[in-house]
Amino acid sequence: MSAPRRMPSTPAAPASEARLQQIRREAETHGRVDSTGIRPSGAPFLQASPENGYYGLPVLKAPQWTWEIPVYFFVGGAAGASAVIAGVANLTGADRELVRDARWLAAIGGAISPALLVGDLGMPSRFLNMLRVFKIQSPMSVGSWTLVTFSTTSAMAAFANAVERRDARRNGWRRKPGFISNAAGMLAALSGMVLATYTGVLIGATAIPVWSESVATLPIHFAASGLGAAASILELCGHDTSRSLNILGIGSALCETAIGARIETSQTPALKPLKSGRTGMLTRLGGLLSGPLPLALRLIAAFSTRERSRKLRRAAAVSTIAGSLLTREAWIKAGAVSANDPRIPLQLPPAQL
Repeated sequence: MSAPRRMPSTPAAPASEARLQQIRREAETHGRVDSTGIRPSGAPFLQASPENGYYGLPVLKAPQWTWEIPVYFFVGGAAGASAVIAGVANLTGADRELVRDARWLAAIGGAISPALLVGDLGMPSRFLNMLRVFKIQSPMSVGSWTLVTFSTTSAMAAFANAVERRDARRNGWRRKPGFISNAAGMLAALSGMVLATYTGVLIGATAIPVWSESVATLPIHFAASGLGAAASILELCGHDTSRSLNILGIGSALCETAIGARIETSQTPALKPLKSGRTGMLTRLGGLLSGPLPLALRLIAAFSTRERSRKLRRAAAVSTIAGSLLTREAWIKAGAVSANDPRIPLQLPPAQL
């Protein structure tokens, strides 16, 4: 028998062989290799990078939400905060008309919010599928169940309050809130606090840099924005002489001003979309309308005559509502820019590590 034929070997390139020897020595000395490996010449696989993506796909996927989502964030935040206002006003024995209007504002927002969410999802079954299980670790699961709970309890509180008022007028009773409206109103207030903040947690728990970098700020930001919008809507509904609502508006505007200052002074590269380009202009406009401008108007109103104070507070209310809506839109647009910018460093949130 003849010996098997040996295939001729291709000599390795001197540079590649030297590189391999360097990696071997590093492994023998330190027990690990920190150096970059070798990519064979002409290899069919593209190296993953922020510029090239991963095998032809982008490293991050920009949010594909439609216009319904920023409106949902705004409506849900204002409705949830309104339920909280109604709950606190009811416990403190405030004006019963304010309690009634705040409950109806929460109920209307609770009815509109699911419609907006389903409109973005495309079909109701997708929303119902999110209710099959409850996962406390998932902001989306918690948010879906919170929305259902809030929509139900806020509607119960508003309708129960209306029935109790009707019976009181018919029978000449004193208008006292009943057990059903009180219990439902308290549940609506508790779930409303979650509804007003969970959207900030939801987008913060992602890998998109501008959102993940602001994971601690977004819930506070959205809560303050929702509270300011709720107080402003109630003022435009006729409660423009309520001192408590003006104080809430001042507190909300102060918080929005502080958050805007933090964004402007931050040197973090991930926050660049909030300070440059069209998204930066939108962010600054929303921050101005919901922060410094209404803050100045409300402070002047606090020391003005009654009639002038009402005009100033109404102007502040319109500014706050517009700023709150623009703020939600700005954060979503900034997320899209951040996901598509390979120069922004990528950091996974703690929940995904």
